[in-house]
Amino acid sequence: VQLQASGGGLVQPGGSLRLSCAASRSGFETMAWYRQAPGNQREWVARITAGGSTDYADSVRGRFTISRDNAKNTLYLQMNSLKPNDTATYYCNGVSGTARYWGQGTLVTVSS
Repeated sequence: VQLQASGGGLVQPGGSLRLSCAASRSGFETMAWYRQAPGNQREWVARITAGGSTDYADSVRGRFTISRDNAKNTLYLQMNSLKPNDTATYYCNGVSGTARYWGQGTLVTVSS
């Protein structure tokens, strides 16, 4: 199983980016985004169930939107009103039964 994250880059504060995560197969009960800033531990950002229920970390609620296209086996993270402290490597995650899979990460840098 492979998860391929993409869409990161350099953006100014207040800007937007959309991350994508293409999965090599379907069937994940829950998919999520995590992030890790330099020197920090990896932290959970948002999750979405197969049925479409979503949940967000307080730090991104109202600014980020997680979604998934089950037909395309793709997970998305729309990030608006980006702040410098959103700078991190973003990782997608998929849970299937007792197995957890990780993508390779995509770097988001928010800076003027």
